Amino acid sequence: MIKKIKMISLLVFNLLALIYLVSPTPTLKDLPNSVKSDLPGDTVQIPNTTAFFTNMTRTEVINFYQASYPGLFRIHLNHPPEKAKTIWQETITSYYLEEFVLPFKESIYINGFEWENDVFTKPEKRIANKIEYLDKEYQAKITLRTFPVKPLTRVFVFLVTEFTLIFICQSYLSFLKKSRD
Repeated sequence: MIKKIKMISLLVFNLLALIYLVSPTPTLKDLPNSVKSDLPGDTVQIPNTTAFFTNMTRTEVINFYQASYPGLFRIHLNHPPEKAKTIWQETITSYYLEEFVLPFKESIYINGFEWENDVFTKPEKRIANKIEYLDKEYQAKITLRTFPVKPLTRVFVFLVTEFTLIFICQSYLSFLKKSRD
């Protein structure tokens, strides 16, 4: 009876996981009240990258993408700004770098550069980093990059992870049983 309950539970869990894994990820929306960049490196040169010039604050940007990138299992990470150079290119400027992860499905990185808050430049020299695009001044440049995972790959990685965890748990329980005897 207990084995039957375990099998039914595993079956229901895997069915729900399959529904989660094959469901589409949210479509990334353009940042409101902002101008989309067409500068080199902000379009097709770096895959899955989009950038915007805006006067929105960090909180407004993060809240916008948090609301438009929902998910029951979404994880929100805050990375050091230096990591942006490994995700985009060595020349990217960064004040903050945050990531939303939908486990097994996709990650989106949000890099923000606010020239007035640049911690890598002395306050008296920050004016040299002022952001201008199409003859207009902006407070920030927001660069996004997604790392999507194909549905078949999601399912495969999930199943490998699940079977590995089951194997580890079974091995551990077997070890405990032998150590008691």
